[in-house]
Amino acid sequence: MSRITLDHIRHAYGANPTSPKDYALREVNHEWTDGGAYALLGPSGCGKTTLLNIISGLLHPSHGRLLFDGRDVTDLSTQDRNIAQVFQFPVIYDTMTVYDNLAFPLRNRGVKEAEIDRRVRETLEMLDLSSWAKRKARGLTADQKQKISLGRGLVRNDVSAILFDEPLTVIDPHMKWVLRSQLKRLHQQFGFTMVYVTHDQTEALTFADKVVVMYEGQIVQIGTPDELFDRPSHTFVGYFIGSPGMNVLSADIDGSKARIGAEIIDIGFAPKVAPSAKTEIGIRPEFIRIGREGMPLQVAKVEDIGRRKIVRGQFSGKPITIVVPEDGDIPADARISFDPTGINLYADSWRVGREV
Repeated sequence: MSRITLDHIRHAYGANPTSPKDYALREVNHEWTDGGAYALLGPSGCGKTTLLNIISGLLHPSHGRLLFDGRDVTDLSTQDRNIAQVFQFPVIYDTMTVYDNLAFPLRNRGVKEAEIDRRVRETLEMLDLSSWAKRKARGLTADQKQKISLGRGLVRNDVSAILFDEPLTVIDPHMKWVLRSQLKRLHQQFGFTMVYVTHDQTEALTFADKVVVMYEGQIVQIGTPDELFDRPSHTFVGYFIGSPGMNVLSADIDGSKARIGAEIIDIGFAPKVAPSAKTEIGIRPEFIRIGREGMPLQVAKVEDIGRRKIVRGQFSGKPITIVVPEDGDIPADARISFDPTGINLYADSWRVGREV
């Protein structure tokens, strides 16, 4: 496995880029540890597949270098980088059996048949494909074919990294959960360096040790699921992670106080922000309490979704969402308070922390 270094990587599909908006991938300068499991998470068009294809060698970056364990591989082919890549739609050989599809990459590398047989049977068992080993791949369902494609990436133990480009798109919901769990277990057992592209936060948060959130061609945060939830470094992260997402409320800052409409909230510290900065308070629905004391709330709608209720309303003229337990009381004259530990402050969309 390899440590992956992204050394000031940028990419533009057009010629002669002159401004940040000309780049599909803005500058990325990070190092991912050997044996880490990373998810590239973000909406369509945010640059995650572009970054994955640069790592795999399918795309040459406009600027910067890519290193595996300190070795510059920027100009090397995909084959010479020794990576395995699993694509969104299955890439398999229909005329081969399921067994031979998995054995193919090992035979290409001259692995002895006894070792091939051991690895292939282990992978077939892991993916619940043992009973299909002698079947031709032609005629199998889309999710079965994708499991074969996953197996071809997993059967090798000599790769620098395994890259997954939204590999569960064609898989039914239950099988998605099963395969995510199997990939997680495989990573824990063998320590493959894995990079997994998805727009699905559930996939990202359940698969990865670290989630790389991308927005408009740049990485806006790399963190654990808890870090992304508790301390989103950008308002987009707060909005994108969580269901429902974080409330982002325009606020005027005066010392350690934030004014939202007619209400004053103590944020606990006096941030240093530029006078011209757009300042906002971010607070997740789970950190807002409903009761008979606090600031006034106009309740517009209550959605009962089983174990909890989602309350949507207006606070100081701004839309707000609150999560309460299924047995939680919502008074007719509801008022709210913010848990101080759940308040985040943002200036021009970036989180402002307490000065140490």
